[in-house]
Amino acid sequence: MEKEVKAVDNILSDIKRPFTAIMGGSKVSTKIGIIENLMDKVDNLILCGGMTYTFAKALGGHVGLSICEDDKLDLALDIIAKAKAKGVNLVLGVDCVAADSFSNDANTQIVPAGEIPEGWEGLDAGPETRKIFADVIRNAKTILWNGPAGVFEFDNFTAGSRAIADAIVEATEKGAFSLVGGGDSVACINKFGLADSVSYVSTGGGALLEAIEGKVLPGIAAIKG
Repeated sequence: MEKEVKAVDNILSDIKRPFTAIMGGSKVSTKIGIIENLMDKVDNLILCGGMTYTFAKALGGHVGLSICEDDKLDLALDIIAKAKAKGVNLVLGVDCVAADSFSNDANTQIVPAGEIPEGWEGLDAGPETRKIFADVIRNAKTILWNGPAGVFEFDNFTAGSRAIADAIVEATEKGAFSLVGGGDSVACINKFGLADSVSYVSTGGGALLEAIEGKVLPGIAAIKG
């Protein structure tokens, strides 16, 4: 527990810059508290995974059958505006791997993020997006990763998450402090066999995310006295 607390405290209070956070997952609504709190701390905020299709649609794009929270389009635009106002480099994908079914064996095509055809859905970050994400991550001194870039459970849709993981490892080797937390991110880093190549893998799950959201956790308060 104490090791976990120190890792969380390190990334929240002893920040070496640039600080890059990578937030993934399917829904922006489940990460809004974390995203808003990070806005005051990070230099770069990479948004990936299913939540990005809500942003693509909010910006006027077509997302086909991709997961999308139609009631959160204004929220997505608000996040974009807040990032700009705070001088945060908000990084969204420019292309994606679209599939014609939610299956590892689906037919795929690479399309611009906001130009997914009807009947298709985005299941992973595209090759240009992977390069953009990796370039930002490699130059970071503090890194937080929570949430995959695609449906990593399907082997054919792991490339986006793998590109993130590889870039985090590269930055860590150059001296960055990297914290991977949240169930799916931990599953990712373990699937790729890279858990020992990052600074810290948090198994705290919800507690870690609450700390990042700015909530005071009893364990941290007790240890800090």
